Amino acid sequence: MSIVDNKKAFHDYFIEERFEAGLVLDGWEVKAIRAGRVQLKEAYVILHSGEVFLIGCHISPLPTASSHIHPDPVRTRKLLLHAAEISKLIGKVERAGYALVPLDLHYAKGKVKLAIGLAHGKKQHDKRETEKKRDWEREKQRLMRVKA
Repeated sequence: MSIVDNKKAFHDYFIEERFEAGLVLDGWEVKAIRAGRVQLKEAYVILHSGEVFLIGCHISPLPTASSHIHPDPVRTRKLLLHAAEISKLIGKVERAGYALVPLDLHYAKGKVKLAIGLAHGKKQHDKRETEKKRDWEREKQRLMRVKA
């Protein structure tokens, strides 16, 4: 079940491969995510010293957050992946020129997971081509409904 999608990622990038990562979260962050107070639009994923981090993900604290905690909505959050997946990502990102993009937050067996994509950027003409294909598919569906 998806919590939030990053639609901008599919507009700006070709997604080659998907990975599912766990997140290191505080208790108030989990409650806020379950309430839908999360945004992935400007977030990105980096590799630093053999670890994977999510930067720029905004999780708005609930007004009922504890008084002794001072929540930081855009703090850097560590992602949890297997060592083999991390080494594969390091090779692709550093040598092949790929980027890591957060795709969506979702639940898996009651836990909050992040789908990240190994992606390379689209040029402006690629974005226009994708838009034309999407419009044509929509028009085709509309014409089929009218005929039936």
